[in-house]
Amino acid sequence: MSKSARKINLLQSGIILSVVGFLTQGIHYGFQAIVSPLLGGQKGEFGLVITTISFIGFLALPLTIATQAVTHYVARFHISGEDARLNALLAGCRKFLLHITVAGSVLAIILVKPLGHYFEIPRTGLTVIALVCVLGGLWSAYVVALCQGLGWFKRMALIGLLAAVLRVVVGLPLTHLWPVAESAVLASVVMLLPNLILFYWRKDFPKQVATAESPWNQEFVQFLIVSAAYVIGSYCFSSADQLVANKFFAASYKESLDAYSSAGLLARALPNTAGPLLVVLFTHRSGRNHKDGLGDQMKLFGLYALGLILGAAMLYLLRGFCLQILHRNTPEAAGMVGHLAMTMVFAGLIQALGTWSLASRWLKVSLLYGVLGVTYWLTLLTVGLTPPDLLGVMPVALGTALAIMLVIWLNTMYRQHPPTPEL
Repeated sequence: MSKSARKINLLQSGIILSVVGFLTQGIHYGFQAIVSPLLGGQKGEFGLVITTISFIGFLALPLTIATQAVTHYVARFHISGEDARLNALLAGCRKFLLHITVAGSVLAIILVKPLGHYFEIPRTGLTVIALVCVLGGLWSAYVVALCQGLGWFKRMALIGLLAAVLRVVVGLPLTHLWPVAESAVLASVVMLLPNLILFYWRKDFPKQVATAESPWNQEFVQFLIVSAAYVIGSYCFSSADQLVANKFFAASYKESLDAYSSAGLLARALPNTAGPLLVVLFTHRSGRNHKDGLGDQMKLFGLYALGLILGAAMLYLLRGFCLQILHRNTPEAAGMVGHLAMTMVFAGLIQALGTWSLASRWLKVSLLYGVLGVTYWLTLLTVGLTPPDLLGVMPVALGTALAIMLVIWLNTMYRQHPPTPEL
């Protein structure tokens, strides 16, 4: 395949993936809407579902970091047309992901109980299900790296859509029969199964090679480090507040935990729905000649930002209706939507800056993104002891982090892409 044939139609791919992503998010939202009243008999049970899903993401951070780094390398050599190098590298990356999965699984087994206790996850069953999700993540991680790195965005969207449908098909009857948080969370395990559909396209897989090329070199190690900063930062900005809420609200503010989880579920849908645009942007900009197509990349960046802002405005105006669908339309939950929507807009924007920096291999800027994320989370753990305190500090702290990141990003953009002087 020629190099020109490999070029990604950036806007078209981003829009298609976003439309399917919107539908997928709608199915996930519908699942939560139906499950919510089934769990309504016990205060805090719905909040436990959202918290445990966030906890799964926390335990899976090592594998997510490795996947991000591998995706970058696959995209780089795929776009540059180096087939032989790509095939050898993919073979080496499979081994790398396997080793990371084994190490991450051992670490998760060791840490799952003390971390579950620290974040006030009350039942062993929830931590066990979380651990199963992490242990089953190897194939999922490889699928993400392969699809995103090779630009298989339509296939990636299809797998995500099937996963959402399977979550409904399995999760709803299970939760109806056993109306506790464990049933709703268990559906996250079966969501891994649609990844197997990738075998249908096995003829398109990169060819097997006799000798695998190890990805371990100085550049990969550097990128692995900044990938860790990016993944940790993204998790802290977008999801870690739910663990903070559960830690401080589970004992004394159970009703507030349900309200916070409901409002947070709606607000987090903003970056999650627009997120496919960043997937396309990252893959395209990770190519060796990542300066090519700068205009299209900026358009995609602007479309993502516009989607976040318009989505937040619509969510605020329709907050009562959206909460009613979840059967959680209380004055407390409605009052939280505005704070959380603003916070998630900031989270989405700073994640876009971090994604751009990582794909561009701006190492110092990417490291700054991770540092800002950890600082933000530590601020929430220090200040957010009650619902009003947490809601008050989140947009201020994240807005400050966004301002710092934006200044550094603009300065780096100016140096990397100076304006062309007029003749």
